[in-house]
Amino acid sequence: MKGLSISENAIREIKKMSAKREKPPKALRIGIRGGGCTGFGYLFEWADEDPRPTDKVFEFDEGRVKLYCDPKSLIYLDGTMLDYVTSMMGHGFKFVNPNVKGACGCGESVQF
Repeated sequence: MKGLSISENAIREIKKMSAKREKPPKALRIGIRGGGCTGFGYLFEWADEDPRPTDKVFEFDEGRVKLYCDPKSLIYLDGTMLDYVTSMMGHGFKFVNPNVKGACGCGESVQF
């Protein structure tokens, strides 16, 4: 298992966004959920609670940034890097996932 990684740009953005919240989150939960035009979509949400007993916890920036991922999602996300990109088309978080076999035109849905 390779686990998950995160870029320096993503770490900076997560810390910036987290600081703007009324109550700082415990982590960022990422995963895979069913749906979308090609079968799966990415889950990306703040986690205000402690991790679930089965969650895998990934720590970055000396523990200041944490990602929670459930074991079923980790099967699809193993080896994925979470990045934050800025381009002429906009900015946002991007999953760089080596396991993806296809994606829809809107970029919201992936196929494994």
